[in-house]
Amino acid sequence: KRPCPECGKPSSREHYPFCSARCKDIDLNRWLKGAYVIPGRDGEEEDENSPKPGPKDEG
Repeated sequence: KRPCPECGKPSSREHYPFCSARCKDIDLNRWLKGAYVIPGRDGEEEDENSPKPGPKDEG
């Protein structure tokens, strides 16, 4: 078994990879508050499906 990333106890199948609903909720709360950030690469291009600003959208 893999340890719970929140408290280190053995994970449970029901709440994997966490050991309990409490640890799962603590982690979710951190995501929702913006405590975790997934860094992008410098100069990373926007997704090709992202809307591009047109002439009327600029300035």
